[in-house]
Amino acid sequence: MRKIPRVMSTQHPDNVALPFFAETPDMSGEDEIQEAYYAFSHLGCDEQMWDSEGKEVDDFVVKKLLTKYPHYFKQKRLGEEIFLTLRVPNPAIEREEAKILVEALESIPRSMDAAKLFYGDDPSPPIFEVILPMTTSAEDLNRIYYFYKNFISGKQNQPIYEGSITVAEWVGEFLPEKIQVIPLFEDVTYMLQAHVIVQEYLKDKEEPYQRVFFARSDPALNYGMVSAVLANKIALRRLGQVSERLEKELFPILGAGSPPFRGNLTPYTVEYVLSEYPCVETFTVQSAFKYDNPIEDVINAIKRIKNFVRYPIEDFDEDFALQIIEKTTREYQSVIEEIAGVINFLSRYVPRRRMRKLHVGLFGYSRQFGKVSLPRAIGFCATCYSIGLPPEIIGFSALTKEELYTLKDIYKNLEIDLSTAIQYFNPRVFEILPGIKNKILKGLNVINALNLKVETNLEHREITGRIIKDLQRENFTNLTTLITEAGHLRRFLG
Repeated sequence: MRKIPRVMSTQHPDNVALPFFAETPDMSGEDEIQEAYYAFSHLGCDEQMWDSEGKEVDDFVVKKLLTKYPHYFKQKRLGEEIFLTLRVPNPAIEREEAKILVEALESIPRSMDAAKLFYGDDPSPPIFEVILPMTTSAEDLNRIYYFYKNFISGKQNQPIYEGSITVAEWVGEFLPEKIQVIPLFEDVTYMLQAHVIVQEYLKDKEEPYQRVFFARSDPALNYGMVSAVLANKIALRRLGQVSERLEKELFPILGAGSPPFRGNLTPYTVEYVLSEYPCVETFTVQSAFKYDNPIEDVINAIKRIKNFVRYPIEDFDEDFALQIIEKTTREYQSVIEEIAGVINFLSRYVPRRRMRKLHVGLFGYSRQFGKVSLPRAIGFCATCYSIGLPPEIIGFSALTKEELYTLKDIYKNLEIDLSTAIQYFNPRVFEILPGIKNKILKGLNVINALNLKVETNLEHREITGRIIKDLQRENFTNLTTLITEAGHLRRFLG
């Protein structure tokens, strides 16, 4: 059994501060090569996600890492002790990116050639897994799996033309002969069906294990924080049951960010998140985790994740959880429709931290809610916080206090997440969004039943007050600076 990595460094642009090695505010190219090395060698991550979406992506990452940092990679072998995992476009949804998938898969045998030259023996493939975003079916996964097997590595045995030598004899072998495809589930509907999709995908394969990736940000963006947490817990529980039934190891990955809305995984909340999702094998550490906190705290937190021994998630009332998902989603989306105009306008002023656009998501570049759309999760979160409206509190107006108490038994960190978020609430937000006042205040009244101890962050309130005033006066000159200042106080951009 190969080593399964515990901590996956990602390229999510949710950071406020820039790493010391960044040459520009919008990281790209060589910065990301150095970032991968830094995540491995300094922070202790044992996996780097490499987003293979967008023209700026470097498909020669393996060759560059091995030649630029030879001493490190001679001691820590890529593909055995530390891992590089591609995230590829999903042609079923990202039509304009479809052929980038082919280019990414073609780079896998080329990376193997670079590893052979570097190590001088018969090394493990430096890349042998790819992540498929927005997975909706086993067919999505099989197309990637069999395309690689039949048309990438499989072509090596074909003659160049009738009576000629084979492709392998001409340009060399195409290894590995097969890859593993990791489904990434990002929408609640498909998260709740993940166990069925994975079982269908595995039925004709002899793989000893399967990794399964669950998003935490996109379901929150589309359905609200409570629905995202409950959907993840249901999906993880169902996946565990399938693992037992198949007698096959299924290793969950959780894509959690720093804001409570996106998972509340920071160097200071690791123990909470581990207890909330104890069956998860691999956790993502995104850019805010890595760059918006003291390096000693980051390193120690990563060590705690790597030393954690996972255990099954506890039983809970799944029917109740599904009812709460339905209720809070409906309420959350009704508020989102009210605020979308302001959110979309202000999100233009959120600083970018990566040159590459991230993958598009199930509903295109913008998330669709009826007649309105939203920016991506990080921009959405940054914008909400910047006007004093932490998105975590949206949707609670649909719950009774009795339901809240029952919810707390399933969602263990509910009080911690809400306490963290509410300190950034600014009631002046109703000056620019009066239509949501009743629902937000009703939700806060429900939350008050938890008797949370919240100390308002006055510095943050002062900055968000200035942003609100500038929006009212249509003075947009300093918005990016103020959004950045507020992000520094929170230790995450969005």
